[in-house]
Amino acid sequence: MMPALLVCPNPELLNPETCLVTIQNGKGKLMRALQISTLAFAVMLAVLIGFNSAGAADAKELTGWGLDDPYHKLYKFKESEKFKATVVKVLEVVPIPGMSPGAALEVREGSETILVHLCPVGYAKPSEIGFKPGDKVTIRGCWAEVGGKDVFMAAKVKKGDTYEFKVRLSKDGTPFWTMTPEQLAKEQQHKDD
Repeated sequence: MMPALLVCPNPELLNPETCLVTIQNGKGKLMRALQISTLAFAVMLAVLIGFNSAGAADAKELTGWGLDDPYHKLYKFKESEKFKATVVKVLEVVPIPGMSPGAALEVREGSETILVHLCPVGYAKPSEIGFKPGDKVTIRGCWAEVGGKDVFMAAKVKKGDTYEFKVRLSKDGTPFWTMTPEQLAKEQQHKDD
């Protein structure tokens, strides 16, 4: 087996046009030199696949959160409402037994405490959603009865004029965690859905 030596003038930049792979025999004689564009492509592909799989949720983290699951069918986008409230608690809930856990907010509107379902933790954990107790928020979504209790299923939660956490399309209730990366990218460009 011949050792391979990666020759690159600037390893931090790993430019496929300037790096060469030199394959030498056991006596140190140069047998051939190849541009590593193929190798660089393979490395970049492996890195991208790694990043995508790190950000993607496993199917088991989305159990019960799919478009055809009973929980999603409770979301009635034509009955969408919005209200203002104060965050009391950021928590994890299991909406229906057997479902994967989800991120939720407990909010107070006047004297009423409301449980707001956001998304599966496979999409965003409670610590990642950007809210904390005391935050003043505006929530858009719809009411549903889940497990015999009234809850609010959010499409988006807005904090001030600078932060918005969207989890569903307002126009039809499609959950972001069911969308392709291309659909999500397009949605990020059109925030006024």
